[in-house]
Amino acid sequence: MSAEARHPDLILHHGLITTLDRTNPAASAVAIKDGKFVAVGRDIDVMKLAGEKTFVVDLQGRRVLPGLIDNHIHIIRGGLNFNMELRWDGVRSLADAMAMLKHQVANTPPPQWVRVVGGFTEHQFAEKRLPTIEEINAIAPNTPVFLLHLYDRAILNAAALRAVGYTSNTPEPPRWADRT
Repeated sequence: MSAEARHPDLILHHGLITTLDRTNPAASAVAIKDGKFVAVGRDIDVMKLAGEKTFVVDLQGRRVLPGLIDNHIHIIRGGLNFNMELRWDGVRSLADAMAMLKHQVANTPPPQWVRVVGGFTEHQFAEKRLPTIEEINAIAPNTPVFLLHLYDRAILNAAALRAVGYTSNTPEPPRWADRT
């Protein structure tokens, strides 16, 4: 292997690098070869690894958080499901929310699910309640609907329960508090 082939492809230096390694939580430089970290540490030590073809970036004191790409932006899900997700954030009435749901059901091709995601609550609606299963089933008798309420529970309509195979004979799932 040639000497140049052993040198890193990229060096970031003069930075504030959070490593997420408890034994070495911060560094000022990193070296990367073939997409993998090959050195993490001080500028003086990492810069010694540079070769003629190493791309060197002076971070000028900027912070680097390696590995936190798409930390919480849901870019993949958003791109793949943009036309099949519905958000009720800020919708003022349950009647308006249900009209939005009806429109989304009409535009969602089978066998896809309609997902209402986000931070909605019954308290934002003038009616001060969530939709009933009967109301959801009336709008979407054959389209599975998943309503994610405040990121802590979900409401599924009859079509969704059929899609996942849930019947009156399905045993109750164990409660978190009952787990050992």
